[in-house]
Amino acid sequence: MRTYLSSYLAKLLAGDLSAFGAPPTDEALAGHIRAEQISLVLGYSLGIMLANACNALVLAVALWQSPDWAFALVWAAGVSSAALFFGLQARASRRIAKPQFVSRRTMYRLVRNALALGAAWGIVPVAFFADASSGAQLVITCLCAGMLAGGAFAFSTIPIAAIAFTAPIFLGTAICLGREDDFVYLLVAVLVVVYGLVLLRGVFVHAFEFRRRIIAQHEAERTVRQDLLTHLPNRVAFNETLSGALNRLARTGEEFAVLLLDLDRFKEVNDRFGHPAGDEFLVQVAARLQRCTRADEHVARIGGDEFALIMSNLTRAEDAFALAERFVAAFVDPFVIEGCEITSGIGVGIVLAPRDGNTSHDLLKHVDIALYRAKKSGPGTISFFEPSDDQSARDRRALQRDLERAIDADELFLVYQPFLDIRDGRITGFEALLRWQHPVRGLIPPTVFIPIAEESGLIHQLGEWVIRHACATLSRWPDDLRIAVNFSAVQFQSANVLQTIVQALTEANVSPRRLEIEITESMLISKYGSAPAILNSLLELGLTVALDDFGTGFSSLTYLRKLPFSRIKIDQSFIRDMLTQPDCGAIVRSIIALAQDLEIGVVAEGVETADQLEYLRQTGCHEVQGYLIGRPMSAGKISAALDRHRQQSMHAA
Repeated sequence: MRTYLSSYLAKLLAGDLSAFGAPPTDEALAGHIRAEQISLVLGYSLGIMLANACNALVLAVALWQSPDWAFALVWAAGVSSAALFFGLQARASRRIAKPQFVSRRTMYRLVRNALALGAAWGIVPVAFFADASSGAQLVITCLCAGMLAGGAFAFSTIPIAAIAFTAPIFLGTAICLGREDDFVYLLVAVLVVVYGLVLLRGVFVHAFEFRRRIIAQHEAERTVRQDLLTHLPNRVAFNETLSGALNRLARTGEEFAVLLLDLDRFKEVNDRFGHPAGDEFLVQVAARLQRCTRADEHVARIGGDEFALIMSNLTRAEDAFALAERFVAAFVDPFVIEGCEITSGIGVGIVLAPRDGNTSHDLLKHVDIALYRAKKSGPGTISFFEPSDDQSARDRRALQRDLERAIDADELFLVYQPFLDIRDGRITGFEALLRWQHPVRGLIPPTVFIPIAEESGLIHQLGEWVIRHACATLSRWPDDLRIAVNFSAVQFQSANVLQTIVQALTEANVSPRRLEIEITESMLISKYGSAPAILNSLLELGLTVALDDFGTGFSSLTYLRKLPFSRIKIDQSFIRDMLTQPDCGAIVRSIIALAQDLEIGVVAEGVETADQLEYLRQTGCHEVQGYLIGRPMSAGKISAALDRHRQQSMHAA
């Protein structure tokens, strides 16, 4: 019973309307309601306090001829001074950004101050009415009535504060009128009670309606600011939090950090298990991330698989790094999705304000750059922003702009590296390799500009240029030669990829069987999960499809079984070490045997020595490619290379 009374009293003094029968709310929402109530009271406070000071001075003037004039003057001075002090304090508080949460303790102080002010006015009729002149009595009566109405208005959203303010005035008025024997004063007492009850009823009605409106508004705002799937704050809420942190930085110098997180293998989960499973994966991720934070910190989901957090009141950069480490550690245990265990990881980019910027644009740009470097370094990497990163990002943007004009500027060209059939010693075709001769930077490797093309979407334009030029070159070769063209998996996201290939073959008048499309396994698995339909369409056209860099991914056998590949290419890392490392040799032999059993052609990449070539011949490899066979060459040198190789073959025979 004592615990219940204590809890009820705490709710009552905190202005919680559940103490008067309203539905209860959680503490977070209750704190938000208190913040709105306090904000409204502060808005009225300066005017109300000025009215208090003015009323106190009027009372002092009215009692100037009273025997109690000295006490009245002291009282008026005290009330006026206190009213002006609290009014100015309220005005200063209004200049500060409105809080989203107000504690119960703050509400306790408000109720206490309302009681103190009400008690100060409750003294007036008790202390001064009896000895005052009839005119002064009229002034006292009007002032008390006015203060009752003013208090009800000022605290119209907080019934307990309204009661705390008006109750002493009611009590003082009752004592005052009870001393008089005149029937008229009894009528006045009845009117005061009636008016007081009407005012209090109005306060409760208004307070309940205000509470209902704030709850509805809060729910609507939460919908706008909350990610519907994970129930985390969304990008809108994150941007507001960032703006608040920047305001505090400018006003008080409070430093903070921004952490940006990106998931690994999320696309794979969607492709493998479907979008409902991907949603469940994100929900589990959100729960783990939120458990890593402090009570006043909230991870926000700002994109498909991107999360962010603002770490306020930062004192050391090590604190932000420690939080990032907790995020990384949260992914050590696998996730269970539809009964299957899935391992994943995250990359984390971190910026510190104001060190890395003092505007939202700079901070978000720099944290994105830091995350980019973390992702390039591999899962579980944490990277702080470095000024050199910004320079690197500017270089990438400049390179992207140059790449956009490279096609029209005739800076791109193709070179061709031959395939050799080990069994009959003849060249069976060439792989087309894209090169970029920059007018200032010189020859730029594909490993530099292809990722930029993929990120920017230029890969579709480059891919179309490559396939058209490769087919045009192929049309000038003997009919028994094929050409292999590398396709980024990003290109397969375009609905026009089949149309582009067909048009290139038609314009060059080349048989589809002479064109081979190479797809890198790791790119295929990580970025594109619906390739079978497109690859089957290519096969129906008569093209061949090769799986490049075989053995470097993690689902090779699965994709060999599911996708219609015509040829696999053994990655050069295995060929390079197969004669010196038994495990590499075993892998090469196993891949060749597997290809033979599946009736798939096999090409060994990176053959550079005669011993490697002989080893592959003995293991039954079909074709080889590498510097021993021929380096990449321009189209103009291919005829000479074919003639030279034909002569070498005849001489060897």
